[in-house]
Parts: sequence; structure tokens; C-alpha cells
Amino acid sequence: MLRHTLRLSFPVALAAPFLLAGCFDNQRDDTSASPDADERISVAMLQPPRSGLSPLSDDAFKLSRWSNAETLVRLDTNSDPQPFLATRWEQVDDQTWRFMIRDGVVFHDGTELTANDVVNSLTAATQAAPKPRILDGVNMTIEADGDNAVLVRTEEADPLIANRLSSPQLAILAASAYGDDGRVNPIKAGTGPFVLKEINGTTSATLDRFDGYWGEPTAIAGIDADYVSDGTARAAALRTGTADVVEAIPVSQVALLDQALVHEVPMPRTNTLYLNTQSGPMADPGLRAAAREAIDRSSIVKTVYEGRADIAEGLLGPALAWASDYRTSIDDRTAPTAPEGVEITLATFTDRAELPEVAVLLEQQLTQAGFKVTQEVREYAHIESDALAGEFDAFILSRATVLDSGDPVAYMYSDFACEGSFNIAQLCDPAVDEALANASQQPTGEARRQAIIDAEAAILRTDAAIPMLHERVIQGESARVSNAERDPRERMLITEKTAIDTDSES
Repeated sequence: MLRHTLRLSFPVALAAPFLLAGCFDNQRDDTSASPDADERISVAMLQPPRSGLSPLSDDAFKLSRWSNAETLVRLDTNSDPQPFLATRWEQVDDQTWRFMIRDGVVFHDGTELTANDVVNSLTAATQAAPKPRILDGVNMTIEADGDNAVLVRTEEADPLIANRLSSPQLAILAASAYGDDGRVNPIKAGTGPFVLKEINGTTSATLDRFDGYWGEPTAIAGIDADYVSDGTARAAALRTGTADVVEAIPVSQVALLDQALVHEVPMPRTNTLYLNTQSGPMADPGLRAAAREAIDRSSIVKTVYEGRADIAEGLLGPALAWASDYRTSIDDRTAPTAPEGVEITLATFTDRAELPEVAVLLEQQLTQAGFKVTQEVREYAHIESDALAGEFDAFILSRATVLDSGDPVAYMYSDFACEGSFNIAQLCDPAVDEALANASQQPTGEARRQAIIDAEAAILRTDAAIPMLHERVIQGESARVSNAERDPRERMLITEKTAIDTDSES
């Protein structure tokens, strides 16, 4: 997966002086477990762990998808922060937030969650090398405020502190997880409904129900997770019943499966054509507009993605369910200029197999519109520096539009601000920078969402980027599984509500 970290270098203003997140009553449901509570669920995972399932690495997302390690905050479908191990929070001053810690939470090693445990876990994250992506450019200190609260301080005002603390890489683990050598061992150290019992290297992991969980009782006895990097093998595991839940089934395998077992999940990832606004032919806004008008998105979706993608209406797709509610038509678009044989270089990379296929179709469409197109296709490691240096007139990229905070402002700033660290389009537009600065200053909620869409419109008005489609991931679930999560952020998969229906088995 292509990821880039960045520092938000523009100023962020203070959110409401006392921004209070709602709290809720999480009384333990003492009803008896389901009749199928002794059943275990088998999961075929896409990638093996790279860092021994350390929560300070990308492996944290596996712990989260298994409902093993939990964070202070979690996000709702609008990416707004909601209580989790913290029941409520408030902004004390410009740089300080206070989080109240949930009572009655027990770690898998039998110790009770305290404010000191939160300080220990979050401090370990701030001192990690490298730091978790969510803390890139953020200097944060944490201290206990009594037994059941912590103070989180940052050097600059940051309205996304609660969102940041939802990242799986900032999960709260027991003190026993942290070794003197800096290594983190998550076995029997989380607070979730499933306790990690065994790590079998890059082969598999085993989790059991945690009967001391603070939330609802767990519906199944445990999780058996296998790492199956080959897509054909993952599809076969679903087809033969070897796996109950399967991550990321390749499009090429879907036709071989029972369609009732296949579920498409929209991803916060947009396939976008970036146009060089600084040099070469595409510095002409009229030619960028001509490229915009030449693209037939529906044929790309139908041909390359076999219909399993969403035609783009903007930079942000259906994985951010709120975006379409705020979006309106963009007025004052630049009129196209006839290309009349102007020569352009269209580039992309081979690491994502569909992108060279997209490039072939785009070349045909742009040629038909009057451009003379030359393609440049390499491995990503060998083309990134040239793309960032503005060596190409057009570049096709599959780009994640939200990072770990669940908020797209960082992506937009990185790709389209004058000082953006991943500005392939070489864009420097005062109206775009102003819109991005405004969006960054807003507290989470409706005002920020509207400001984000306003920034999207400012970017699209330049034709520096032409969004083509939003990708989906295909998740497989056997007929006996219910309530597996289909999460665009890939943070959740198996939860306490996921169940096995033994009556559906043949």
C-alpha cells in the first residue's frame, strides 16, 4: 500500500475552548452467551506481520481487526471521534486536552487499566523510532491527571487530537507488554474481547475469547488467523470452507465464487490522473480541461475493474459517506482548448497491476481527443522521484485519501498545497491554499466536513487532478458467518458481535 507521511505546516486554529465528546453507559450485558459460543472463526489475512505484531507498526491494524487491542477513541461512519477506552474529553486550553479513562477495564494479563497505563502506552508511541504515522509532525506529551484521567499536550493547537488517538498504532496495552529493549509484545496485553494467545511468526496467530471484557459478551470462542498472501489461495479457502472470512479477494477470482459470499467494501482510495500545472503542455489550463473532458470513467471501471469500482464524482468517494451530502456542482470551470496533436508523457507504475491497464485506456481516450501520448511505466521505487520532480505531464496514481486520523485534510495538503510534500501536480494556487488552511482550522464535525468539500472544489477547479474512480476491496464471508465488519478504514473485521450460525452448515 502506498503511504506517505507529511507535516501540516500551515497554522491550525483553536477548536471550541471546551469541546466535549459524548459519553455513554457501557454496562456489561450479563445475558448468557449464544448457543454457538464454543465455535471459532477462521480468517485468511492478506499480509503477514512485519514487526511481530507490534502495535507501533502497521501490524497494529491486525490487532485492531481482531478486536484485540483498543484505543482511547474510535471513529464513527463520519470519522467523528466517539468514546472507547476514554469515556469523554475536553479541550482545556490551546494545546491541552483532558481524557477521562473508563472504569472497570481489565487487561488480558489481569491488571486493571489506569491513567498510568495510558501514559505509558502513548509515551512509548511518541518515543518510537520511527514514530507511528499519525504522530508525524506532532510533538505530544502525556501525563496522568489523577487515577482516571490523562492530559495530552501538543506544541501547537490541533483540533484532530481525539481523531489521532483513534489510530490502532496508539492502542493502550498493559505495562507487561513493554520491554526494556523497546520491543512491544502484545500477547495477553490488550483490553479487547479477544486475547492474543499465540503468534506463529509469519504463518498464523491464535486468539481466544476474553471473559473479562468490559463490553458486550463475545459471541464466539476465538479467532484462528492465517496469513495467505496468494490471492488465488485466499479465494480457494473461501470456496472450500477452509476460511470463514477472507480479506481482499482478487477481482479475477470473484466469478469462481458463490456471489452470496462476496461483499464489496468501498475504500478511501481514489484512482486519479495528476496533471503537471507548472511546466510542459499541461501548464495550460485549457489543455488540462481538455484532458478532463476526454476521460471516459465508465469504460475504465467496466474494462479494468470489471465494474467493481465507483465512478468518481470528486476526490473523496463513498468510503467517506458524508462527502456526497456536502458536494455541489463546480461553477466557472475552464473551457477546453483543442490539443491539436500536442505531445504529452503519461506515466504510472507497475506495483498495482491495474494501473498500467488504466494507462492503456487513457492513452486511447486522450489520443482520440487530439493529444499525442507517450507512456512511461516503471516500478514505483524507480519512478516516484521523477514524478515528484515534475518530469511527467500526466501521472496515474491510486491514492489513499484519508490517513490514520480518518480525516482527508492531510492528504489534500500533501498533494495540492504549495508546500505539499507529495505535490505531483506541482500545484501552487492561493485559493487552494486558503481553502486548505480554513479546513485545517475547523474542529471535527459539520463545519470541518463542509470546509473539506470546499477545499475539494477549489482543487478540482484547477484541473490539477482528475479523479477517475474509487476503489473497492472484496471481502469474502462464509454463509455461516454473521456480523463480520465491512470497514472501509480496515480497522475492524471480527468483533464481539461476529457470530457463527451452525444451523447454516451442511
